[in-house]
Amino acid sequence: MITFDISQWRAWAPGLQTPDDWQSWADHDLHPCAVEQVPDVSFLPAMQRRRLSPLARMAFAVGWPLAEGCEPMPLVFVSRHGETPRTLSILSDLAARQPLSPTQFSLSVHNAVIGLWSILRGETCEMTALAAAGDGFEQGLLEAAALLREGAPAVLLIIAEEQPPSVYGPWIDDVPFGYALALRLTPGRQWQLALGHPSSPDAPRPALPHALSWLQATLGGARTLSHTWNRRTWNWQRQP
Repeated sequence: MITFDISQWRAWAPGLQTPDDWQSWADHDLHPCAVEQVPDVSFLPAMQRRRLSPLARMAFAVGWPLAEGCEPMPLVFVSRHGETPRTLSILSDLAARQPLSPTQFSLSVHNAVIGLWSILRGETCEMTALAAAGDGFEQGLLEAAALLREGAPAVLLIIAEEQPPSVYGPWIDDVPFGYALALRLTPGRQWQLALGHPSSPDAPRPALPHALSWLQATLGGARTLSHTWNRRTWNWQRQP
């Protein structure tokens, strides 16, 4: 079992930007705006913004406000699918026997977001990029908890998924819409997370990605929550 506090959170999806937006989403099961949107990252200079993909923009939009004005803190970035549009563009160029863009490739790798974060913020503390399975949210929390245990006063956890291109539809079915969630974690016992007994492979999975399922339950006032992926069941508990 690991324990931690969540001192702040921030989330973004199309049409869902403020805490009130997300509260309405949780209360009324609203679907985000269908219009394609990208987050506002005007806090960055224009030349720097141009390098950010929609996935990176989402990660920066939720993470930057939680880091601003704070001492540099370790970052754990989690994305199961990563830069699928950039990857598809590279594969399409390969198929058409076109020359590849070194910039496109360098920004398509899974740790590109944390690399850009380090450069744009001028921070050199420990940063990790995880490509986990459907329970990457909990896997990221394990990584963050280990950093807290090693003495970090705070850790920033960012989970982000971009809506994949339609060609990936038969294989990617766990991204209902593009979203990002950031949590600033600190030592404490407000939250407990434990890996339960192995579950049946037929156990139902949450209808939403784990990060969004957790946010919906939390905003609904739930104090316990379970997430199952394959044979792993993660049990959440929030202290009064």
